Amino acid sequence: MAVKASAARGDPPLLQAAEAAASASCGLALAEALVSNLCFNHNTAAMWKLLDQTMSSRLVHPLHTLALLTARVVPKRREQPEAYRLYLDLLDRYAVAPVYAERKERKSMLAKSIDDAMKIAPRYGFQQLDFGHAVILFVLNLVETLIDCILDDCGLLNISAHEHDNVHTKNTDFDGKGIPIDRGNEHREHLRRKNILMSIEVVEKATANKITQVFLRLVYLNTPENFNYLLRKLQLIGSLKSKNVLPSYNLLDRLTMNIQNVISTGYRLDRSRLLGVLVSTQPCSSSAFGNFGAGKGSSWVPFDMFMENSMDGRYLHTISSVEFLTELSKTLKVLNRATWQETFQALWISALRLVQRDSDALEGPFPHLYSRLCMLLAIIPLSIATIVKEETDKLNGGMVSSIKGELVASLQILVQFSGLLSPPSAAVHLANTAARKAAIVLSNLKSSNDNMYISSKDSSSIKAVGNMLHLIVEACIARNLIDTSAYLWSGYVVPLEESCRAQESPWSALIEGSPLMELKDALMVTPASSVAELEKLYSFAVSGSEEEKLMASKILCGASLLRGWNIQEHIVQMVLKLLSTFLCLDSGSDGRYVQHMPMLHALISGISSVDAVHILSMYGLVPEVAAMLMPLCEIFGSLTPSDHRSCNFEEASVYSVFSCAFLSLLRLWKFHRPPIENALSRRGVSVWSELRLDFLLLLRNSRSALKNLSNVSKSSIFQLDPSFQKPVYIDSFPKLRAWYFQNQACIASTLSSPCNRPSVIRVANIILKIICHKVSKGGILSVNPPSASNSSMSSPPQGVQEDMCQWPTLPAWEVLEAVPFVLEAVLTACANGRLSSRDLVTGLRDLADFLPASLAAIVSYFSAEITRGIWKPVMLNGTDWPSPAAMLPVVESEINQVLAFAGVNINISSQQRSLMPMLPLPIAALISLSITVKMGEFSHVHGIIGHGIEICATSSSWPSMQIIGALWSQKVRRWHDFIILACSQSPFTRDNTAVAELISSCFRSFLGPLVDGRSFYVANGGVTNLLGKALDERGLVVAPGFLYIRSCRLFPDNNFVCEEILKVVIGRARALANGCSSKRHVHLRSDCMPLSAASSVVEQISSLAATMLCHAGMQLIRRICASVRSPLVWCQHLGSWRNIARIHFHLHV
Repeated sequence: MAVKASAARGDPPLLQAAEAAASASCGLALAEALVSNLCFNHNTAAMWKLLDQTMSSRLVHPLHTLALLTARVVPKRREQPEAYRLYLDLLDRYAVAPVYAERKERKSMLAKSIDDAMKIAPRYGFQQLDFGHAVILFVLNLVETLIDCILDDCGLLNISAHEHDNVHTKNTDFDGKGIPIDRGNEHREHLRRKNILMSIEVVEKATANKITQVFLRLVYLNTPENFNYLLRKLQLIGSLKSKNVLPSYNLLDRLTMNIQNVISTGYRLDRSRLLGVLVSTQPCSSSAFGNFGAGKGSSWVPFDMFMENSMDGRYLHTISSVEFLTELSKTLKVLNRATWQETFQALWISALRLVQRDSDALEGPFPHLYSRLCMLLAIIPLSIATIVKEETDKLNGGMVSSIKGELVASLQILVQFSGLLSPPSAAVHLANTAARKAAIVLSNLKSSNDNMYISSKDSSSIKAVGNMLHLIVEACIARNLIDTSAYLWSGYVVPLEESCRAQESPWSALIEGSPLMELKDALMVTPASSVAELEKLYSFAVSGSEEEKLMASKILCGASLLRGWNIQEHIVQMVLKLLSTFLCLDSGSDGRYVQHMPMLHALISGISSVDAVHILSMYGLVPEVAAMLMPLCEIFGSLTPSDHRSCNFEEASVYSVFSCAFLSLLRLWKFHRPPIENALSRRGVSVWSELRLDFLLLLRNSRSALKNLSNVSKSSIFQLDPSFQKPVYIDSFPKLRAWYFQNQACIASTLSSPCNRPSVIRVANIILKIICHKVSKGGILSVNPPSASNSSMSSPPQGVQEDMCQWPTLPAWEVLEAVPFVLEAVLTACANGRLSSRDLVTGLRDLADFLPASLAAIVSYFSAEITRGIWKPVMLNGTDWPSPAAMLPVVESEINQVLAFAGVNINISSQQRSLMPMLPLPIAALISLSITVKMGEFSHVHGIIGHGIEICATSSSWPSMQIIGALWSQKVRRWHDFIILACSQSPFTRDNTAVAELISSCFRSFLGPLVDGRSFYVANGGVTNLLGKALDERGLVVAPGFLYIRSCRLFPDNNFVCEEILKVVIGRARALANGCSSKRHVHLRSDCMPLSAASSVVEQISSLAATMLCHAGMQLIRRICASVRSPLVWCQHLGSWRNIARIHFHLHV
């Protein structure tokens, strides 16, 4: 009655469906009521629309409704051709739709109702049906029913009666009252003939569907006798063609081919696409996608882990993060069956989480907030711009607005993540400035200003409150991804009532013609906001006075390089272009280098900071920067200094420019890695190729060749000076090449063979006399030449003074060539008691002060010596060597706490430690030297000496990292948390048990714990629990995923890592199977956990496992692909669910 009343009021079908649902106790009763009224007491168009609405809105189950309709409409198809036509339309839309998740109790009711309506259990020889059987046999029955209807309506249904005859298709030429059907109605007769053609179309489309293909394949494999009846009827289809009964020959051929493909020996279901067939292949809904903790959002974990990994300043990347994220976005979009809106949304949220994980209180020599904001506001917009351009090139013009519309939608939905949009303290002013810009535009728009983008005098009082969304929008507008209509979004501009006027940018004054030197201080700390401002500054750097050139170089490498995210790619290109203009690659003249020495010193110093080097690495410019630094090292290393003074990094001199360029070059490739890494490469980690300078030059030359070949590089946004596009080879720099091979020889073996160059020996002896002039035991140290008699007759090299208390005025390359022999002599003398530890460290410090570039040789030599295991440990007693005793227990306790919170329960404290802490001599000397480095110079040398200490600590079998941490904590107390975090990674360099616990903890934090062999859901899992939030949120708290990313490159045995991850994946798959256990038939367990929910868990497991393998080493990917080729090797005892996990795992890899 409620439905009739709603129809009488003229309510739309959807409202009528709601009324019907309210009046019915459940969906099953509602379907029976609607179908019984429709067939055929109220056979009206309104009732059919109402039924369609209830099916599409899921008020009734589509399969159950179709089963009821089949039993009533098919036998009356000739009497009611209109109803049969509408039935076919519903069948076409809902018969092979994905099966949605249902409760277990409801599944049983649905299976029984479908069986009661169509009698499929007795027809196919089953006593009872579960839901899985009912769905598959329902589809089989529909295919057979439609084929029977086609054959019967064409007069060809002459198969002998048997148990498989379809009772629904048995038809006569009489209606239900025994009255012959009137065939004189031409319109209805024409409709009956068209229904035959539509039946062919529907059954052909249904059998071509992948879901039907899978179901028919299961029928063929498990109950072939039922499938054979379908084949018999299929044979009669050919008779329709031979008798010219129907004109739809192509449809009949495709129908036959669809069914034959199921049993064809050449036909194989693609197992990697099987899950996408059985569940919905449509894009995930925005509402479901909103969960970015555990659940569907966790399938985007590769974004988060890649971004966090790219923040590790110890490792520079030769491939641009823009290119990597572009390809990763396209891959994850396909794997997650997502739209571009969801993909872009995942990118933004991952980057916002990356920014929130930065800790303002955690100090140390590592990339900070600026590098994280570079990822959010520069790298990701550039990646999206590349994707938009590629999609624009592939699609028609009308589709361009579609992908940009999805980008806009992904930005608008970010307002729901208010916790992530809160700007860090260092970005509050920039966010407010971005919001103020939008407020000025709206103000000008309201006042009908001719140019609404120009700030007027009245607009100086306008202020607005901004957040991270304002910065993101401005970054997208700057790259033409969206337009300024974003300023009109609801709630985008929040005005701030303040009486003070906003301070105008000094860049505006520079554009208007103000002198550069008057604005230099303000320009150094204020980033440029437009390319026009950069071009104005660049004109000073190229054609200004010498003073203006120097200042323009410093400004360009200042705040604009670090914080000019909206135009950062242009700033980076301008810095490198300016640097490349001073490189005379084809000329041997030194005059131009000396002439521009102050400007070169400013440029090299500007790009040598921790954040600057890391930003260049994120843009993939490490090979290009290395190629630019090489000629500078070659030229300035060959020049003779003008005086004997020690080098000062703040002043432009031959030694300071050489040291800056040389140390910056060495930071770009792992020059000090000892031979132990050759052993690691045999364990499955590709490390050697990336350690060589040759690799960087080869990569740079290949990029230049591609640019010259295609004129414009598709993968690079940087276009440098054409003269710099020529290939660069190390043979073009003989001095650098000689040191390069000498350094490799020193790493490979000891200096056992004496040097046959007397000039090198004399320089080494002079350096020894200067740095060890206070030696009193055993006389003055010296490096013995091959022939002592002949050496006394050799003349001193040019530039060496007779006064041995003065440093020689020699080219830097000659000094570096002698340093290894000096180090061997002083280290041997200290080990033998001829040189005190204080004199050793003081001498090394004097050498580093004279030529800072010598730190590279010191680190390389000590790192190699510690791997040889020939040096005895020394006691850190506080007299000869600094003592860590005061801080050591505190450091060890805090390291244990960090590991315990990350799920690694080991004790790093030595069980049999002596009363006095000890370190091998090379490590003690290097750590003592590092303690004496001035903080003002540390940004230049940390990339060299810091990594050297790390290599010494990890290469030695001696447990030394906590001792090093204690010594450094005493030196720089404000770096305490950073030091503890770095030391917490040391257990994973030698202890496989710790590695296994860390891997298990990563899966546990991401997916939840295992309880009694079954997965246990936790609400706070997912990416946030895996990688953590801000590091100082609860003191020094480190999430297991964060610790894994920071330490995975140091794992001692990557074969073990591969096996451990596989073991955890299989264990998780077993737990998933236990949660989906059933006593039903092994091939059909759909009465348990829905396959869509299980596949979502599988996707999370495989995403995390594949991502962890990728970060541990690309060689592991090839190993895992080779290991899982046979599905039964790993998962035979685990059943179909483990096979599904393996398939998805292989797919992600």
